[in-house]
Amino acid sequence: MPHAQELDLEKNSANSYIQFDTDADVPVEYENGDTWYARAQRWAEKNYMEPRSTERVPEDERHDTSLINVCTMWLSPNMVMGHFAVGILGKAIYGMGVVDSMLVILFANLLGVLPVCFFSCFGPVFGLRQMILGRFWFGSYGIRIVSAIACVSGLGWATVNVIVGAELIHAVNTDVPGWAGIIIIAFCTFLITLFGYKVVHYYERYSWIPNFIVYLILLGTFIHSGAYVHIPMGTGSAEVSGVLSFFSVVFGTAISWSSMAADYTVYHPPTESKRKIFFLRLLSVRELATWVGLMFPSIFTEWISVIVVSATGLDPTDTNNVYLNGYNDSGAGGLIGAVLIPHLGDLDASAS
Repeated sequence: MPHAQELDLEKNSANSYIQFDTDADVPVEYENGDTWYARAQRWAEKNYMEPRSTERVPEDERHDTSLINVCTMWLSPNMVMGHFAVGILGKAIYGMGVVDSMLVILFANLLGVLPVCFFSCFGPVFGLRQMILGRFWFGSYGIRIVSAIACVSGLGWATVNVIVGAELIHAVNTDVPGWAGIIIIAFCTFLITLFGYKVVHYYERYSWIPNFIVYLILLGTFIHSGAYVHIPMGTGSAEVSGVLSFFSVVFGTAISWSSMAADYTVYHPPTESKRKIFFLRLLSVRELATWVGLMFPSIFTEWISVIVVSATGLDPTDTNNVYLNGYNDSGAGGLIGAVLIPHLGDLDASAS
């Protein structure tokens, strides 16, 4: 009999532990507090700011079931000038042709987005941010190194985006110096990210549309201009070196999202289909939303830049080439300006 009671005690102890572990979501301190901090947090949540930090998102707060959000979350930040600048590197830095640059872009993105798709599936399951999840693999101290690398990567891409955006502003209006364009882009980015999950998702749902329209206008205008130059593939060791180097750049661009992949699905319920979440970054129309979210804008934008940069020609010393001059003066922004500004000027003149 005492042995049976001992077993019952052990059983009850185990059950109580399991129950505690199941319901062990960290309570949000501001829900019932009356301090200025608690009131400020409640005000932030009321105004669509995200008050939660790195703690686990409880299951009863995971109400985001929109797979369109998953798609557009990646669609918008990949249809940007940063990817346009990456596509230019095939010819400008590595001396590659049009077809080989496009093939490298295709296959590097196909491989690079797979880890991002995989890690995004962990958000709904655990409700934890990517770097917090990393503690289970790397430990408390090891993840600090990984987080530091992720911070450097994020800072690097933020630098690329603001500089390329500033180049475009300067190409449109030469009275705006580069440093001013950088401040404008950085401040606007800060305003959006300040509010957190809901506002970021809402912004990203629509911000890809004007970018997509501009790229279509850019492509149509360039094709109509007849400035395209077919640059053939290279041969020999120089081509191999260029392909491998350019592949690493494009692959690194695609896979860099892995450090934050789960962050944007932590408010999805744990019952969310992992297959949909995975392929939503890969293959998508409507419901399968993530592959389109990553693949389509990356390849679309980088391929356009490969086509446009061909107009800089085969002679890097040709001072009469307006596209080469635009690129040399203002980088990727100057190249876009060389395509659009003359034609926009014609439209303005005809309208007046």
